[in-house]
Amino acid sequence: MTFHRALAAAVGFLAAPLFTLHVQAADLKVFESNALKTVMDQLAPQFEKANESKLVMAVGTTTELRGKIEKGESFDVAIFTKSALDDLAKQGKVAAEPLVPIARVGIGAAVRKGAAKPDISTAEAFKRAMLSAASVGFVKQTPTAANMKVVFEKLGITDQMQSKIKLLDVVVSEAVSKGEVEIGLTQMSEIVPFAGVIEALGPLPADIQTNTVFGAGVAAATNNHNAAAALVKFLTSPPAAAVLKANGMDPS
Repeated sequence: MTFHRALAAAVGFLAAPLFTLHVQAADLKVFESNALKTVMDQLAPQFEKANESKLVMAVGTTTELRGKIEKGESFDVAIFTKSALDDLAKQGKVAAEPLVPIARVGIGAAVRKGAAKPDISTAEAFKRAMLSAASVGFVKQTPTAANMKVVFEKLGITDQMQSKIKLLDVVVSEAVSKGEVEIGLTQMSEIVPFAGVIEALGPLPADIQTNTVFGAGVAAATNNHNAAAALVKFLTSPPAAAVLKANGMDPS
């Protein structure tokens, strides 16, 4: 399915009656991964309208958001990597129920709109593209950063890439669109929505790809458990699945 057809499908789903739980309205503080920002920008108004609750978003990397939780910052719902949520549940900071996977997504590569598009369809082609690029960027302290270290080691190009790598403090779409890096590497969900300013080279080849599972969980200490649980359940509903798919993610 093309991006435009998937987007049309998402719009169709959202035009249908919304998934609703009848719970008391509440203001929910939501910790949200960068990878889910575009998805939540679309889904939050739908949830708010259907449930008469307001979502207050705090966006960042999983590492940043997890750190805030471990330091005791209050929140109601966390939406980031499932592995981090599971660890926080073991610490008693995230409730064991509901704690669900919502989508998985692989790493992709992108270049500035109108730039030459190197082939990355095979591991060898990807290796050539990396060695030919003047610069390659990804956000530091993210699953992509950790996974790319493994990929470069597997391809035997760790040393050659040292001078090319730029660890970013801004989202990859911004750095690529401004020409700050030639090739950006990030989750496909952070590439697909920005087709107007960057161009996807595609996902990494299957033999060097790593998929990250994102999930949603409720704060163990929330005073708004029912409303928070309703949001988590909504993120596994058909309308949410359509939006996730349209934005480059594979709904769980």
